[in-house]
Amino acid sequence: MATYKIAVLSGDGIGQEVTPQAQKVLNVVGKAAGASFEFEPALVGGVAIDATGGPLPESTLRLCQQSHAILFGSVGGPKWDSLPQEQRPERGLLALRKGLDLFANLRPATCFPMLVDASPLKRSVVEGTDIMVIRELTGGLYFGEPRGREKLPDGGERAVNTMVYTSREIERVARAAFDVAMKRKKRLTSVDKANVLIVSQLWRDVVTRVGRTIPPSSSTTCSSTTAPWPSFTRPTQFDTIVAENTFGDILSDEAAILAGSMGMLPSASLGGKVGLYEPVHGTAPDIAGKGVANPIAAILSAGMLLRYSLDRGEDAARVDAAVLKALEQGYRTRDIHGEGMKAVGTEEMGDLIAREVERSY
Repeated sequence: MATYKIAVLSGDGIGQEVTPQAQKVLNVVGKAAGASFEFEPALVGGVAIDATGGPLPESTLRLCQQSHAILFGSVGGPKWDSLPQEQRPERGLLALRKGLDLFANLRPATCFPMLVDASPLKRSVVEGTDIMVIRELTGGLYFGEPRGREKLPDGGERAVNTMVYTSREIERVARAAFDVAMKRKKRLTSVDKANVLIVSQLWRDVVTRVGRTIPPSSSTTCSSTTAPWPSFTRPTQFDTIVAENTFGDILSDEAAILAGSMGMLPSASLGGKVGLYEPVHGTAPDIAGKGVANPIAAILSAGMLLRYSLDRGEDAARVDAAVLKALEQGYRTRDIHGEGMKAVGTEEMGDLIAREVERSY
């Protein structure tokens, strides 16, 4: 029996509610498929600050380095908003990405057929949408130096963030993006602002150069285009999108309107030896502790963990299918609830999906 060590970093807010539902589904997979999951909890974010004084304890990073994969919840909240920028909960996640060299963030945005009307966009616009946004994760404005705030002699303030990329950083995420695109519809769109930003000029040059090295497949080559900013008023024209850190963050959050809710968006952060899997939604402090958060993004993230870190594609497909089955049966959490649907809470939705996974074996 295969045994997998999974670091569980539930973090703050609803991360502590949805992550156990992902664990529940993985346990069902393990029991049915002859695998064993050893879940090791650790602190990150605000709860880590409260307990240890910092957002990423050394013991947490060490556990992650020794695990097969990381199941991550969310970090942050009003309680810690007054802390200096470098000490806030979000810095724990950024440090984790940097420490594990997780340079490629995969964020799928799929409009499930039964949730078409949950999107604010018209059915004719959003129906059939299936996009993968690949965000560079360890460079750009979020990590560039110098950065900070300073007082000016006139009594004002000055704030600085620096966007920095090397050709190596761009090349490796571009190759990852082309690899993903080749497994999908072989269409890759690279997003930049080369008409304004010098960094984007280098980005475009490197992505273009990498595209020329992609060998033909047995069927067709992968086509690549460049866009200053994709318009999600026509989302079906896109398949795979690659962008630098800030652009990718904004684009993948915008993609929530295509799926109907942030609670439907999973993600995988890859590049190093250990992958990190997290729902795209934040800590949602307004609903934390109420048992109403949507666990589907966390559960779909667990499916990505099976696929990308453990090479268990068939098991991942069963998880995806179980989510669809629960939605087809009309079950909805508050964020995607509509007329005539069956309202359920976080734990009940997790139970429903886990039951469908079990039935699929």
